[in-house]
Amino acid sequence: MILKEHTTEQKLRGAYYTPLLLAEKIAEYFKDDFSLKTMFEPSCGDGVFFDALINKNLIQRFSQLYGIEIEKNEAKKLESRFLEYKNVKIQNTDFFDFYKNNYSLARYDLILGNPPYIRYQYLTEAQRLEMSEILTSHKMKSNKLINTWVAFLVACVHLLSENGKIAFVIPAEILQVAYAEDLRSYLSENLANITLLTFNDLVFPDIEQEIVVLIGKKKSVEKGIRIVEFKNLDDLNISKIKSTEFQPLANTHEKWTKYFTSKAETDLISEIRNDSRFQKLSDCALINVGVTTGNNKYFSVDKTTAEKYDLEEISFPLIGRSSHANSVYFTHSDWEKNVKNDKAAFLVSFPDKPFDSYSKKQKEYIKLGEEKKFNSGYKCSIRGKWYQIPSIWIPDAFFLRRNNLYPKFVLNCCNAISTDTMHRIKFNNNVEPEKIILSYYNSISFAFSELCGRSYGGGVLEILPGEAGNIYIPNLDSIPIEKVRDILRQVDEIVRKNNNIEDALNLVDSEILVKDIGIEKSVCENFRNIWKKLQKRRLSRGQ
Repeated sequence: MILKEHTTEQKLRGAYYTPLLLAEKIAEYFKDDFSLKTMFEPSCGDGVFFDALINKNLIQRFSQLYGIEIEKNEAKKLESRFLEYKNVKIQNTDFFDFYKNNYSLARYDLILGNPPYIRYQYLTEAQRLEMSEILTSHKMKSNKLINTWVAFLVACVHLLSENGKIAFVIPAEILQVAYAEDLRSYLSENLANITLLTFNDLVFPDIEQEIVVLIGKKKSVEKGIRIVEFKNLDDLNISKIKSTEFQPLANTHEKWTKYFTSKAETDLISEIRNDSRFQKLSDCALINVGVTTGNNKYFSVDKTTAEKYDLEEISFPLIGRSSHANSVYFTHSDWEKNVKNDKAAFLVSFPDKPFDSYSKKQKEYIKLGEEKKFNSGYKCSIRGKWYQIPSIWIPDAFFLRRNNLYPKFVLNCCNAISTDTMHRIKFNNNVEPEKIILSYYNSISFAFSELCGRSYGGGVLEILPGEAGNIYIPNLDSIPIEKVRDILRQVDEIVRKNNNIEDALNLVDSEILVKDIGIEKSVCENFRNIWKKLQKRRLSRGQ
């Protein structure tokens, strides 16, 4: 985390100005809408949206253009620059204050903006209170994860006239992160015909922040949403946007990443969700985060360290990283290979007994941790004995939390444990573990892994426990266990040899989904395309 005293003034104000080309494209999108008479910009910055309207010969079309800028010097510059335009008014104030004083009266036909991206901890107490009031007044939760742009967007949607339109440049987080669930629901309820423009290349070269342009209309007979993808700003084409079909927009907390699929694909996904031959992973297993050690480097050790400090007898076999999981069956032999390769393959678990009863070497290791101040870390410091890890239990399987090509689902065959780099899986009592593991390695479930997870910079796919639980898998209860084991061993061999994972998907699709469950081959092919399309988009962002 960047502390406030180490943060630039620009970052504290969230001031990352919109490229003129993007502002002009947004202005161009509205050029044929002659119903727009009033325009509002809640955080003018350098006035790029006014410049865009001027450059596109649109500024005289509006009877009033109203802009707000919190920085006094910036506001003065804007007043001077736009002095000749009598319909432009710039006010130097905080938008939250403006909204508080005008929310019941002010309404605008068009609102354009790039709201400031300011984290909660950088706000004044007054701003925090005002932001909280904006969110809670619109039936949304307020918490310390929420950034200012969320409150700006909510308030500005409220400030739209009856048929008003909005275009905001905002972080792509809106598509998928949990804290934006309420926001997605709010926008689904209050906007219609939502358009989201996404870009493969970074629009703001100075920051590693993927953005989207959200375009919305206040009212419409039917609600719809569309996502239009572009490589970069030069590729942005207005005709492509307007020729892209809308999909029905559901008023739910669901991630909007699902709308990267076509309407036909979205319908197919809904069919699987309602197909009795499929179930959620959470229906047959408990999914929990891996062991939270408080300091993985200290508690995860290699054989040399374990021998030096007499830790082997108080350690669990550890599968500590995704690179340690190169198979579907994680066996004792696999663990021994990690040990021989000097990987941190031991999780130290000091038993609950008096300090004096530990061996001399074990005491030395505890004291070493204290010398390095590992005991002062938050998670260690709140324990009764900082070196004793709570909540250790042996899982039946592991599901990788952060992934590159695809998330691995690994069967625990050697009583191993994992840190929080992986999720722990405990199957229900009536479940055959190998059937659940195999049921995941197919095109349909792989597509759901991309739909349920979230992607970050570098193209990494992260799946949290609740998201992993929403992955749909086929029910293999009726499949003979002998056949399941035979196919799963073949999948295991493909993974071990680092062969193309699609070889495994081909095998399970044809032998299980098509032959035994009765899924049409074309359905498998369509889901394979969904998976590859979403995976390709995610990976391309990391290049």
